[in-house]
Formats: sequence, structure tokens, C-alpha cells
Amino acid sequence: MKEQSVLKALSALSQANRLRVFRALVVAGQPGATPGAIGKRLKVSPATLSFHLKELVNAGLVTQERSGRNLIYRADYAAMNALLAYMTENCCQGATCEAPAPPTRRC
Repeated sequence: MKEQSVLKALSALSQANRLRVFRALVVAGQPGATPGAIGKRLKVSPATLSFHLKELVNAGLVTQERSGRNLIYRADYAAMNALLAYMTENCCQGATCEAPAPPTRRC
């Protein structure tokens, strides 16, 4: 994943409602969800939701498909995985990452 795409994706996810929408689509899985279902679940107005979905599609994190009269939105798992891979590419300098042990308290 190129740095510019990473910045675009992170920028899109840096807004609370967009992050909630993206997470809801990840939970929805492959079937995806309509804007009505997403809006009802997250209690977001249609106009606000439309704006956030457009931003997520623009960032490449969400796909949109027409099914009859409905639009179906899905999280783009390949893009999500690429973003996570980019973020952790040099984690622990190639070794298995482990959380550091909590510091011991000395008196």
C-alpha cells in the first residue's frame, strides 16, 4: 500500500462517525448493509451518513454496489488488511511481537 493511500484511509477513519460506520460494515460482513440499516443501527441522519459513506468509498475502505433500488455498502477487507499490514510492516523488527512485561514495583 502506498503512503498516500494510507494517509487517505487514516484520515477517513479519524472522524468518529466514519469510524463507527466502517466498524459496522466490518461486522456486517460480506452481505454488507444498506444506508437505511446502517443509519438505523448507528442513529445517524441520512444526509450525514451519505457524506461519511462517500468519504469511506473515496478512501478505498468501502465498496458500493447497486442491488435493484438499494445501494449495498461493504467493508473492503483487502484494503483494511493492506492498511493493517502497512502499519505493522516493521513491527518488532521482523520478530514476533509481544507486549512488554509490566514494570515491577520496587519500594
